[in-house]
Amino acid sequence: MSGGYSVVQLKEVEGFSSPVNARWHMLRRELGVEAFGINAWTSREAGQTIIGEHDEVSGGAAGHEEVYIVLSGHATFTVDGETLEAPDGTVVFVRDPGVKRSAVGEVADTTILVVGAKRGEAFAVSNWEASADALRFWQTEEWDKAIDALEAELTRDPEQAGVAYNLACAESRAGKADDAIRHLERAIALQASFADNAKTDPDFDPIREHAGFPA
Repeated sequence: MSGGYSVVQLKEVEGFSSPVNARWHMLRRELGVEAFGINAWTSREAGQTIIGEHDEVSGGAAGHEEVYIVLSGHATFTVDGETLEAPDGTVVFVRDPGVKRSAVGEVADTTILVVGAKRGEAFAVSNWEASADALRFWQTEEWDKAIDALEAELTRDPEQAGVAYNLACAESRAGKADDAIRHLERAIALQASFADNAKTDPDFDPIREHAGFPA
């Protein structure tokens, strides 16, 4: 293969995988793309959330314009409160970073490719992706390593809602209830939708009955 191009099979791209989340294919990192963001997610079962509700202006988001391409399966998007049916081949462009968007896979193995960057600025890796290496410790249950990595990223930028949420998850798994609740409250303050996520996230099962659990 020439140094001027790369070819990969999406299903073989390394990524974060867990029993409760859509599989994340870390395309940007695998290919070494530095001009724009590009990643893909695949649902494990019908009804699974593939793209969690978010916008690109709050919670430390990067302000990207984003294109969502349904490569396979069938998704249902909710964009700015409107429901959009998206069979394979559908392209959804969210040009306004402030618009909330989410997507659910209506069938298993629904794959959505996401491409994005901020208009008029040189690309920088988004905060949530910069902390993604910590997610590999979920597979090995090395919670202290996950906590160290996420704490470092949150110290670098305290406005990252997703990092605060993942840190709370790791602390819950590690039995650090007070720290977990503090960081979950911070995540919810930055991005309110994390309160709904926490209600069903098994990472919080160890502390769900704690008197201070906020969700």
